[in-house]
Amino acid sequence: MKRKFYITEVFSECAYGGNQLATIPDAGDMDVDEMQKIARAFNFPETTFITGGSYREGYDVRIFTPVSEVPFAGHPTLGTSYLLRHVINRQPASTITLNLGVGPINVRFDDGDVLWMRQNQPKFGEVISSESVAAELGLDIDLLDARFPCQRISTGLEFLIVPLIDYGALRQARPPQSGRLAEAFLLFCPGGYNSSQRIQARVFAAELGVTEDPATGSASGCLAAYLVEHRFFGDTEVSTRVGQGYEINRPSQLYIAASKSQGLYAIEVGGKVRHVAEGDWLL
Repeated sequence: MKRKFYITEVFSECAYGGNQLATIPDAGDMDVDEMQKIARAFNFPETTFITGGSYREGYDVRIFTPVSEVPFAGHPTLGTSYLLRHVINRQPASTITLNLGVGPINVRFDDGDVLWMRQNQPKFGEVISSESVAAELGLDIDLLDARFPCQRISTGLEFLIVPLIDYGALRQARPPQSGRLAEAFLLFCPGGYNSSQRIQARVFAAELGVTEDPATGSASGCLAAYLVEHRFFGDTEVSTRVGQGYEINRPSQLYIAASKSQGLYAIEVGGKVRHVAEGDWLL
């Protein structure tokens, strides 16, 4: 039996950039074991399976890393939404809703070519000692920015946010040797790989089957909440661009916008999507 599949590059501003995503649109009769095997075969950071739904009710989507199913991830949300609007259904919709493990996530299409997803309210978790984090990442303690905490945050998938003093520290960091402190880490520092960016970032998620991720929308939502909560730029509002993936030759750019008012956060993460391949999966 043949099934159509598509490959996109998400958070990509150029060919062979961004984060690769495989999507199988007609997956309503597939079982979990088969989905996991296909995700492992593609071996991208994530693979999505559209199992049902409609434009009116929202599309039912499941997300798998090479080793497990996850309730939410950013680049699969944007890449799948792009395909639904531009390739699979070709509906001139301004918004699309995906029904994910964390609930419905809305994706809007702006007047340009950036897709934006509204993320759930952040959950601020445990603050981890800088000494423990530095040891886990193979860094000297003075390479962490002592003005800000290392903190677990989730908008659907939890990341340990780690502030570093500069790009030298970011480049020097090594993937964690265990999952003792967190399943996934986002390390960041001020600056940019190009003049449009104010943040440089790396994401390690070996416990989820991804040693280093080229572009991570879920983590960037957590980062946006962190920047606002701790007034990293001196304000409770942030709108900027984040560079990621340059160290592994998958240059990516993520757009983040966040604010806080009366205890509630508004968090959006955006990016561009490129449809790069399609074919038949022979089951």
